[in-house]
Amino acid sequence: MDVINRNGCEPFVTKDGSTIRELLSHRNSGIRKQSLAEATLPPGVLTERHHHPQTEEIYYILVGTGRMEIDGQIREVGPGDAVAIPPGCSHCIENTGSEDLVFLCSCAPGYEHADTVLEN
Repeated sequence: MDVINRNGCEPFVTKDGSTIRELLSHRNSGIRKQSLAEATLPPGVLTERHHHPQTEEIYYILVGTGRMEIDGQIREVGPGDAVAIPPGCSHCIENTGSEDLVFLCSCAPGYEHADTVLEN
């Protein structure tokens, strides 16, 4: 059984500029086909527009407000919103609030820097 506490996960910056804590992945657990991370964006920060050729993602907003863009479509997001990002879709998220935007990011297959293609 793998139980990982987020406080024991060292944060790092991904290629798109967000700070994440990888909660569960093949690097720290028995999970092999997906990953779960907590992402944090400070107020006013926008991630780099990017896509993942292989990976589909789900963002689940925990705290804060933001603006999500996927393939040119824009939606305001906030706590309780779940966002589906299919493979190959260009996307970015911006923190539009005054507090950190915190969200869970689930990736299948699991997150890898090599599957992140920056578009800017």
